[in-house]
Amino acid sequence: MGKEESITDDKKIKINKWDYLALKNTLDDAVKEVLITKYNHVEDFSLIDCRLLICSFAVLVAGFALGWDFFNPFPKSRFVLTVCVALYFITMGAITLYTTYMEKGIFAVTLERDESGFNPDVVWEASSYIKKHTGMYYLTMVRKDAVGADVREREISKSVANYFDEEGTLCQDVVENEVTKMREAVLKLKKIE
Repeated sequence: MGKEESITDDKKIKINKWDYLALKNTLDDAVKEVLITKYNHVEDFSLIDCRLLICSFAVLVAGFALGWDFFNPFPKSRFVLTVCVALYFITMGAITLYTTYMEKGIFAVTLERDESGFNPDVVWEASSYIKKHTGMYYLTMVRKDAVGADVREREISKSVANYFDEEGTLCQDVVENEVTKMREAVLKLKKIE
């Protein structure tokens, strides 16, 4: 009996409840865990992979400039360094635009597989933000169906105090209930046109 209690105590997540970033990240991880474990969704890494690809290109450009300058010291490498610096800043601008307009705070993209295998996967996206000094957690869930271009969205806002106890321990069952309610509400919504 003591062993079972220690296992459940180890699973509980305790954080500093005054750290907004830790609150958001903990809640985001809990929502992602519910989508993956309870509903058997498969995590899709395409958003992160694209960001990684853009950043890898920036690192390659910087590495090429470093190597070129090593073998051809500065006066000879002026043009190549200028081009690489310009490419690097353009790439950093691209990554900024990508994270701002494509990712939009999305922390989880999961795929709901069709059991029969005939229909394409349904994409679920979860995004969130916390406004500073308000303590309000805003969670948005979006369901995208590839067959009919059906997009359904639901947003909730609740105080972070609803999800954590006095000591700063995450109440996983409360998060699971909220995600379940949101998911059911999204499924009942009509198509957004």
